[in-house]
Amino acid sequence: MKAWILMVMALMLPAAAMAEEAKEGEANKVAYISLSPPFVGNYALDGGPKLRVYKADVALRVTGDAAAAAVKHQEPLIRNQLVALFAQQGVDDMSNVDAKEKLRQEALKQVQQVMESEEGKPIVEDLLFNNLIVQ
Repeated sequence: MKAWILMVMALMLPAAAMAEEAKEGEANKVAYISLSPPFVGNYALDGGPKLRVYKADVALRVTGDAAAAAVKHQEPLIRNQLVALFAQQGVDDMSNVDAKEKLRQEALKQVQQVMESEEGKPIVEDLLFNNLIVQ
């Protein structure tokens, strides 16, 4: 009888370890949160005759379900910050690959500042432009 109990307990230990690993895996799961709908607006409002328009599909990379929920909760504030940032850009700031990368980094910095002020830590690890169209 004792041998049978020991054998059952030995079989249960790996299952418990696997359940614990699954919980850790969920906490370390990378998620990409698309800010939808895409950002659409005007930029380079310098009074010139030509109207300049941008469309940006943005995704934020976070790790863990709690981080994803925090970003979703703060999405209106994040969107507001990004709209203001895009509207401040000039023609040169949106015209080439290097300028767009600089804009991406600044957008990430601002999103992290929002999360830091609202949630106490930056949470967002990266910001990606799935699509950035300027006219």
